[in-house]
Formats: sequence, C-alpha cells, structure tokens
Amino acid sequence: MLDSDPRARARSARAASLTLSAPLDRSADAPLPVQLAAQIRDAIDRGVLRAGESVPATRELGRQLGVARGVVVAAYEQLIAEGYLSAGHGRGTTVHPELRQAVPSAPVPQGSGPRSDPRTAPAPAPSPAGASRPLPRLPGPLAPGRPISDAVDRPAWRSAWRTAAARAHLAAPELGDPRLRAEIAEHLRRMRGTARDAEDVIVTAGAREGLGLVLTALGTTRGRALAVGVEDPGYPSLRGVAARHGAQVFALPADADGLDTARLPEGVLDVVIVTPSHQYPLGGSLPLARRRELLDWARRRGVVIVEDDYDSELRHSGSPLPTLAALDDPAAGAVLLLGTFSQTIAPALSAGFLLAPSGLRGVIEPVREELGGPVSTVVQTALAEFLATGELRRHTARMRRRYAIRRELVGERLAGIAGVRVRPTHGGLHAVVELGPGAGGREREAAAVRRIEQAGLGGASLERYWQRRERIPSAHSASGAPGGSAAPQHGIVIGLGGADEAEFDRALRHFREILEAD
Repeated sequence: MLDSDPRARARSARAASLTLSAPLDRSADAPLPVQLAAQIRDAIDRGVLRAGESVPATRELGRQLGVARGVVVAAYEQLIAEGYLSAGHGRGTTVHPELRQAVPSAPVPQGSGPRSDPRTAPAPAPSPAGASRPLPRLPGPLAPGRPISDAVDRPAWRSAWRTAAARAHLAAPELGDPRLRAEIAEHLRRMRGTARDAEDVIVTAGAREGLGLVLTALGTTRGRALAVGVEDPGYPSLRGVAARHGAQVFALPADADGLDTARLPEGVLDVVIVTPSHQYPLGGSLPLARRRELLDWARRRGVVIVEDDYDSELRHSGSPLPTLAALDDPAAGAVLLLGTFSQTIAPALSAGFLLAPSGLRGVIEPVREELGGPVSTVVQTALAEFLATGELRRHTARMRRRYAIRRELVGERLAGIAGVRVRPTHGGLHAVVELGPGAGGREREAAAVRRIEQAGLGGASLERYWQRRERIPSAHSASGAPGGSAAPQHGIVIGLGGADEAEFDRALRHFREILEAD
C-alpha cells in the first residue's frame, strides 16, 4: 500500500513540493483523482518533477490540497499504471527513474505588433503630490513592510556565514555566483513550480535594483521614454523606480483578483509590473484565466511583463502558488520574475534575483556586465550555503506558520467593531483593515491615521496605494470598457512582522481602541 512503510513516510519530508498549476475544481466534470493525475503528469512532462524524485506522501498531499487521502491514492495508482510514477517497498513513491522528460513544444514567437507613439496616447492620470515616492518606513509595531527577522538566527544560518567569510577575498562574477544561481533555480523549481536553467538567473540587490536593471536595459532598445503600466492600487516603491528612470507611468485597474486583464490598453505600453501571486495591497491572486490572457496580450503586443514576487512564498494556507513565469516560454517568453530574500530572511541582506527568458537575457546581461554585480561574494556564498542545506525552505515554513497565527490574531482582536472589516487574504506580511467607502470612510481613515501616528503604532493609509485619489477616465481598453481604476477604498494597512508576539498583541489592542473611538 502507498505510504505504508515508515521509511517511506520519513522520506516524504524530503520530497519535492508539488505546486499545482490550477486548483482542483469540485464542480468540474472530471473527478478529482483525474484532475490531480493530469496535473502531476504535466509537472513531470515539464521537468518540474524529475526522474527518481520522491513525490509527497498521500496523506500529506491530501492535507495540503484539502482532499481525502483516497483522491491522492487513486491519482498515484493511475500514474503508476501509466509508468509516470513508481512505488516499491522501502523507497516510497517516486517519479519513474527511467522516465525521460517530454520534448517541449515549439516556443510561441514573441509578438511585435504595431505600437502607437506614447506621445500621442492618452496622457497618464495625474498623481497626488508625493505619490511616486516610496512610502516612508513608518516606525512602530504595526508598520507595514517589516518582516519578522529574528527567527533566522539559527545554527544553519551562522554556519553559512562562517563558510562565506572564508571567501571574502574573492570577487563574484557580474551575473552572480554560479552556485547561488543554481540553488535559486532549484529553489524556484521545488517551491514555485518553475523549472528553469541556472543561466536564466541573474543575482540582484533586491527587487528595486532588479527593476532598475531591467528598465535601463530596455530603455536602451527603445530610443524614447518607456511606457510602464502599474497596478492601481499597487506598491508605490516600484512605481517610483519606474518614474526615476524617466518612464511614463500608467495606472492599470486592479480588483479583488488582481490586475484586470479585460481592461488592458492596446498600443501604449512597453512594460507592465504585476504581482500575480499576491497583489499588494489588496491580497488577491490572479486567476489562471487572467494569467493566460495577460500572457497572450503581452506576446501579441510585444510588452515585457515584470512579475514582482515580493512575499508570495509566505502563503498562510496551502502551498505557494506557481509563478506567472512558470506558464511562460523559457526562450521567447515575455515574463521577467523579480525575487527578493528581504521578506523571507531579512531586509539587511539586500539580495534577490531576476529570472529571465533567454531572449530577454541577451538584452539585460550586457548591461549587468557593464554596471557590475552589486552583491558581495560573502552574501552570495552565505545564501548559496543556506539554500543548499534546505534550511530556507524549512525557515519559510516556520515563518508561514507564525504569520498565519498573527493574521488570525488580527481578526480576533478587531472583530465586532462597527464598520470595520479585515480584508480576507491567504498570505503576505500585511493586513488591510477596511473602514468603508465614500466620504465617511475617508474621514474615518484620516482620523485613525492621525491617532496611530500619535501613538507610534505604525500603519499606512490604504488610500495612498492608489495612483490617484479619484476616478479619472483614461485610455479605453480593447473591450471598449473605460480605463482607470475605481475610486479608492478606505482603511489602514498594518504589518504583521514589526514586533515580537507580546508587543504585537498590545499594539492590536491599542489599535482597536482607536478604531472604536472613531
């Protein structure tokens, strides 16, 4: 029987994580075991799961997916019968060791359709004063953007830095230490269902530096200012990076599910910055249909998609979602994935990565080689050691549990306040506390922000994440719907990581008193 051997169950802890490309659909015509078998089969064909690699134990995978163990058993037995999986006493269930990866389909050519001159396109909507600047780092236990960073101080972390110190005299190649690039590629395969070669990885000093590298490289190929689309609402710092590089910044409507792909403009943009796995700040995850629509649109119009992965691995329920890049072509693709270790490990690292398809790497690599690599050999070596031991995956799992507990505490402490709603989300380092629409919500938000600042709690006005403060019509989408985002919602964005557990709880109780006073 599958998973009956205790040694097999022990090996499941070292098995590759299984990230589904789409959630199982109980309303679909196909039974759940058939859906699951199809997705595992596809993961094997794409190289996300490799020959000889263990798959998760049936009980563990059933728990992750929220289905009965029998669903997983039936899917595994079907794949064993087809020759995709192999099971044996004492070695558990693995991808068949003699199975070769399927030959990938021919790459979809990247479109280069006509693009209108941005100078004749509708002007980008005006922004309020200071909106293009990153939000200030607000002090206090509820300040957003501050991860829990003390938990990383463990023996494996200290050992990694001792090893790195011996290499302090060496210079890392401009594109990054080869071992670190390989470990990042393996991490993305295991954790995010994204199978790419190490040469597709470029080491950066974080998401903002990586975006600056991309904009510099793409700017040299256009001969004019880049037109960059950003989610509205969205994270202001990346918006500011684009503006600092001389780009025209266009607001693109986002809703509870993320970027509204039905309202994308035609013939205006060169680059779109998106957060498909965990939209900031509203917390939505871009559905599969929208992801495919976005990719089709980008290929048709010759637009480059910059996927900001931010805090996507810190998902409180289920496994981290696949990246948008996982659906893209590794050669002629349009998606550049920006990743950072600042949120999962510590901001002080100032280290991250850029995952690029080979067609775009040809534009970016010469710029990196001319500007030089910004991350020291010591940091790169320590990160490579930390990843190689598997400790980053274990650390991330621990942090997901801690953030989930804090998220539940937010709901408990703020429950029952009239007109207050904690916006549902499945992960991340922050929570959105909504205070209602219209003028009443705006006044309540302003009053709460003033009192929060006076109390030194931290927290940010939700309205500040919008590109503009009122609905302003802009370009029409291909579907004929008017452009521009809906009027801003009102509320407070609070962080989940800026204090220890006791201080965090005290801050939430004080925050409740402020909200009740309004």
